[in-house]
Amino acid sequence: MQDSLEQALAKFCQCALSTTCAGRTDAGVHALGQVVHLDTDIARDPFSWVRGVNAYLPASIAVRWAAEVAGGDDGFHARFSALVRTYHYVIYNHPVRSPLWHGRAGWAFRPLDADAMHAAAQALIGEHDFSAFRAAECQAASPVRKMQAVAVDRRGELLIVTLRANAFLQHMVRNIVGSLIQVGSANRPAAWVGELLASRNRELAAPTFSPDGLYLAKVDYDARWGLPQQCDPLHTLPFELPFN
Repeated sequence: MQDSLEQALAKFCQCALSTTCAGRTDAGVHALGQVVHLDTDIARDPFSWVRGVNAYLPASIAVRWAAEVAGGDDGFHARFSALVRTYHYVIYNHPVRSPLWHGRAGWAFRPLDADAMHAAAQALIGEHDFSAFRAAECQAASPVRKMQAVAVDRRGELLIVTLRANAFLQHMVRNIVGSLIQVGSANRPAAWVGELLASRNRELAAPTFSPDGLYLAKVDYDARWGLPQQCDPLHTLPFELPFN
């Protein structure tokens, strides 16, 4: 995504511009509320940035809004100014895979108990060392993150896992979802997730789950920046979600 955006910016502005994202996403992961900043002296109306850059982007990527904010050492930074990040993981829970959800949702063919998964996930709330859910190649300086809320909600054949935290480690959401599915399928008790967290041992947790159902839904910033962000981060799916 970032490479495509910078290529589109170069065509629109007729010069190279580097960008900074609020968070990096793996291949196959969706970003509905990604926030990106760039530093430039080029003056354009915000709507001109939106329409102009979109003209050079592939159909799978779109700039939804643009705003001018103060930069510099004390100014806005897409990554470091972020207060909270919200991710949704969509699980298609059905004995038979769905072509319509291919690439848009993870698939679990065994029946899942959403209530058990939700109860297990509450052990993750608070400030913890999340090493048990951290990718081996993660380069974060610290494994400590503050999880503000976790919810598991069923919508028919779909389960939605929603997580809000100050920041996430590499593969953290996908590793948590994989472990919650073990609880939901009755392979593990609800208390197991809390035990994993306390162990700080990645080898004890479930394998990393598919990237297909993961959505970076929203990044929250201080209101002083006046960013025109959408209040419904997962508007493209036909149901309401918690923590919007």
